Amino acid sequence: MIKEVNTVIVGGGPAGLAAAVAAYDEGERSILIVERDTHLGGILQQCIHNGFGLQWFKEELTGPEYAQRFIDQVEERGIESVTGTMVLELQYHPENKPYDKSVMCLSPEDGVLELRCKSAILSMGCRERVRGNLKTPGTRPVGIFSAGLAQRLVNLEGVMPGHKVVILGSGDIGLIMARRMKWEGADVKMVCEIMPYSSGLARNIQQCLIDQNIPLYLNTTVVDIHGKDRLEGVTVAEVDERRNPIPGTERYVECDTLLLSVGLLPENELSKTLGVEMDRVTGGPQVDENRMTSVPGVYACGNVLHVHDIVDFVSKESMIAGRSAAKYNTKTDEEKSEEIAVKAAGEVRYTVPQRVSLDEPFSIYCRVGRPVGAGKYVLKAGEETIFERKFIKAVPGEMAELPVKASELEKIKASGAKELTLETVLA
Repeated sequence: MIKEVNTVIVGGGPAGLAAAVAAYDEGERSILIVERDTHLGGILQQCIHNGFGLQWFKEELTGPEYAQRFIDQVEERGIESVTGTMVLELQYHPENKPYDKSVMCLSPEDGVLELRCKSAILSMGCRERVRGNLKTPGTRPVGIFSAGLAQRLVNLEGVMPGHKVVILGSGDIGLIMARRMKWEGADVKMVCEIMPYSSGLARNIQQCLIDQNIPLYLNTTVVDIHGKDRLEGVTVAEVDERRNPIPGTERYVECDTLLLSVGLLPENELSKTLGVEMDRVTGGPQVDENRMTSVPGVYACGNVLHVHDIVDFVSKESMIAGRSAAKYNTKTDEEKSEEIAVKAAGEVRYTVPQRVSLDEPFSIYCRVGRPVGAGKYVLKAGEETIFERKFIKAVPGEMAELPVKASELEKIKASGAKELTLETVLA
């Protein structure tokens, strides 16, 4: 079965929902959201804790409440969506304009479905790193879960993974699950973090660990796993500056559950098969200020582009992609404005976007590679300083948004530079 749709959105989580709403409000009416799960909302449906929506809706919501706000907006606009449908492949056929993108799907109802579209928005989210990514030695007993899987089991399925818990990694999901498991009656022994700092938000460290009297051990990791059928315990050890275990610091911790909160990976298998240029640091596509990838008419937003710390930023970014896709569908001029690169330097680990056209004001999103004290972000066009933005402190777990104003845009154009550099200068 072949179907023509102007805009196909791959993924019905918060990014895909926001992109759909923005595309519709920009005037596009032929939109289809394709979601592989049985419901829209993505990961938010299992995030029953509060703290969402403070920036976007100016009130505190739970994850399902935040998702439902956007689901309601999608339904009010009559935007079409299909669930339980897996996207198998994306292809670009420039000779088949205007419907030059092909999205191959598989669903129980329609079987194999080919969607031909003018624009496609990638919003597949991300997945968790698992034990195989860590290569932790030891046996392979029952009781080792990713923190996100444990969250789904407890919050959606009503199943407790275990009762004596060690958590490896201090990402936000791990911190939230430390609190959740304790509230459900489990004995949370500790949270171990191999780095000398936590990668979670400061508010989660306070609310989920300090307020719950759960110890956080930095520069510490799991070096052995014990148990045949069920997990019986783990050996933890301190690590040196190269993150190698320090002999003599090992200690055994009895537990029946090990939760892994060791990072997220953007879900970009479809992006890679399509042939978009990828960023080795973010793990997502390289994009311009409109969130267009290297393939014309293909946009990326949300955690498939780079991992966000709060969903409000996801919605804001996805609105950009949705509006841009709608505008692309009506374009007749294929000429693209000349672009210049945006590079990270100093303590700045990466920037999004990675290139800009200077047609209109935009924002640069970035993260630092390690915690730093007071300083300022400095954007340079060649040797000329475009702006300086002060910060009290910057940590890897919190993304910064740096708007480029119209006056600063004119300075960039006047400089004639072919590259922008964003760096930090510490006080």
